Amino acid sequence: MLPVVIIGGLHADARKAAVERLLTDVPGSVALHHDLATAAAGTVVRTVRDATGVLAAGEAPLVNDCACCALREDLVPELERLRDAGGTPLAVVELWDSVEPKAMAEVVVAGGLTLTGVITAVDPALVLPYLGNGDDLAERGLAAAATDQRTVADTFARQLEYAPVLAVADSPEADDEDRELLAQLHPTARHVPIAPSEATKVDLRDANPRGPAPTHAHPRDDTAPTKANPTAPHPTPLATAALAGFDIEAAAAAQHPACALLPAEADAHGVATLVWRHRRPFHPERLYQALEDLTCAAARSRGRFWLADKPDTLLHWDAAGGALCVEPAGPWLASLPDAAWDLVPPVRRAAAALEWHPEHGDRCQHLVFTSPGLDRDGLTRLLESCLLTDAEYAAGRDAWKRLPPAFDTLLEV
Repeated sequence: MLPVVIIGGLHADARKAAVERLLTDVPGSVALHHDLATAAAGTVVRTVRDATGVLAAGEAPLVNDCACCALREDLVPELERLRDAGGTPLAVVELWDSVEPKAMAEVVVAGGLTLTGVITAVDPALVLPYLGNGDDLAERGLAAAATDQRTVADTFARQLEYAPVLAVADSPEADDEDRELLAQLHPTARHVPIAPSEATKVDLRDANPRGPAPTHAHPRDDTAPTKANPTAPHPTPLATAALAGFDIEAAAAAQHPACALLPAEADAHGVATLVWRHRRPFHPERLYQALEDLTCAAARSRGRFWLADKPDTLLHWDAAGGALCVEPAGPWLASLPDAAWDLVPPVRRAAAALEWHPEHGDRCQHLVFTSPGLDRDGLTRLLESCLLTDAEYAAGRDAWKRLPPAFDTLLEV
């Protein structure tokens, strides 16, 4: 097998440092990189290198005028070539700046390759500036296609939150607030230093010739000291993370609006996370009028919610950089007939069971706001003012459905 690890992130210096660290710490490893900056000229430039320098370079033509599509078409054959040639202990896929790891992880797995890690490299000092950057990627020369309408902020947020491992740069400009913001944005992530104080090279070709452990298990640590080999080197944290295994289904479920693993309440070093939950539906018109204030109240907010006039639709809230995306994410399970439940993934059913309410089922408001200087009390009051009043709630669902459909334009209904 050829172990494959994906290293991504808009923080280019941190990403490149993480790739170089892996190439140094895992002798014989190879990095593949597709430079999408040349897409305007009609091609994507591919480079293959190891710790000593560039081994090969080539071009891949655009596919459907899309640089990311060209990357998808070219990446798997290159990895297959490395695998079939043998002798490569680790393939490091370094993503271009704005490419998101989720899509590439799915491409690698669908191609029948062994994905052993997904890592986003970050500089803690740049987390808040990037989350607050509402520029379109196109304005920054980072768009992956002519139709790419993403912003710097929302792209960075998805890169950060998808990866189970964050390779953290030792940034002298970062302070406790920066590091706390990073921790609260993705509290379940494992943080690995890019440059450990005592780096030890690990020759994985000798240490584990059969390749990494299966996706759902950690690799056997054949480099650990034993009675037979008391002086064997320890793997570096980054090399260990690169081979730790990656569950693509669990990663996708953790990002799905219906069962996302959202951050918990926190408050430290000037950074706070507010978890706001309620069972009562939102009044569509009052919530719509409050969208700007709610979006600007935090550096990052996300979650799921429901509107009184659309009680069967689970809505996804995703905000960063002063911009909000609201989109339908399918039906609430409570709105489905019993026969349809067998078609729902078990993780979704389990998440619904934890939220179940005797009257509303899994319908709920679950929104999370994370930011330095967060005004918890003011934000809570604003959210509560958008709910149905007692009288409106008592009027019942038939009356709710006659409320002004304020979100129809936003949802393109």
